Amino acid sequence: MLATVTYAPTDDQDATALGFLVHKHPAKVQTFSAPVGDIHVFYPEATPERTTVAVMLEVDPIALVRNKRFRGDAGALGHYVNDRPYVASSMLAVALGTVFRTAMTGRSDSYPELAASALPLRIEIPVVSARGDDDLVRRLFEPCGWSVEQTRIALDGDHPEWGDSRYSSVVLTGEVRLAEALRQLYVLLPVLDDAKHYWVGDDEIGKLERAGEGWLAGHPERDLITRRYLVHQRALLADPVEGEDRPTPLRQHRADAVLAALADVGAHRVVDMGCGPGALLARLAKDRSFTKIVGVDVSARSLDQAARMLRLAEASDAERERIELLHGSVVYRDERLRGFDAMVLMEVVEHVDPSRLGALEDAVFASAAPDAVVVTTPNADYNVLYPDLPVGAFRHDDHRFEWTRDEFRDWAEGVAARHGYTVSYRPVGEADADHGAPTQLALFRKEVAA
Repeated sequence: MLATVTYAPTDDQDATALGFLVHKHPAKVQTFSAPVGDIHVFYPEATPERTTVAVMLEVDPIALVRNKRFRGDAGALGHYVNDRPYVASSMLAVALGTVFRTAMTGRSDSYPELAASALPLRIEIPVVSARGDDDLVRRLFEPCGWSVEQTRIALDGDHPEWGDSRYSSVVLTGEVRLAEALRQLYVLLPVLDDAKHYWVGDDEIGKLERAGEGWLAGHPERDLITRRYLVHQRALLADPVEGEDRPTPLRQHRADAVLAALADVGAHRVVDMGCGPGALLARLAKDRSFTKIVGVDVSARSLDQAARMLRLAEASDAERERIELLHGSVVYRDERLRGFDAMVLMEVVEHVDPSRLGALEDAVFASAAPDAVVVTTPNADYNVLYPDLPVGAFRHDDHRFEWTRDEFRDWAEGVAARHGYTVSYRPVGEADADHGAPTQLALFRKEVAA
């Protein structure tokens, strides 16, 4: 499956700047691994007048058959022959998110003004699956600022009497910020297909919020986009049906468990490391027993979202003194974070490359050295209970690893021993007798000298 993005400026700008915006060199063909195949990034053309970057996902058919999403009757032809290797879908969306992760944030050190500007872009997707009305592609993309050219693909070119398939080739042209264009593709490709190849968990809401920032809130098809992106899972949608019991989302169980741990250690001054758009910060802010709250994140955009969620611009001077947002990273020492009662790493550690875990340990336990540290992370043992999660796949496409309970304990006990902490463990969410709870929590407490 393939998608291309072309930049052809109408001014004196060098079109090869596109390489800096997507952080991929035009002179190189790069290949990245994905759970269902290889992602290739290359440039069919790269001139000062016109530059095109292409992303091709080469699906591994064996991995595809092993994917639980496509399992069924092993004797059925559809189990082995399907459109997944060829048609743009959630697989291509994940590929775009994998290779253009930095570009999707809008950061470019070389061309910051260009990254922040609407650019004349052309996006071509040769084969798209569009389940729904004939004008669905137009309804999804035109409100985002695109002119849409859609060509239906015949079922069989030799038999026009058979009519058209549900597949189309799509060309989008418009002046849109590159980061926003990529995030729109990331969301709308699986929405068009109305399916996802991976298990959809409650963290999918956060992914939708991040990718939809700046364009989704005012989209006339927002409800349809949200419903399809979350694969019609009612438990993940905003409001339960009247009279219907709605299960408590795992994200709420996590926040409740973290707040309980902070209460147990008597914390009043707390750092939320990797705070994201501020969901936990909002819970902390409502509890006046927390006298100082600091949110830290590597993403400036997430900090802006957190500030809006907390309404800091409208807050009193005292409240702005009580709640502080800082740009920082969990893998770098930061003197501003010393002297706190507790630090929370809620669903953060699994986003760090394994080679950087030593730096995380140093920054949190040696440098900041709070009296208590609360760490939550997925329990990989539990993953087998998710029927649509492929074997060996992670719950989130940005996870660098997911620990089993034994692996988590080995890491936590090593950290505690090296830095003078004791550690205890708590299950988060409804536990299975054999596989444990979906999330695991470790509570580190600094040892008190005798």
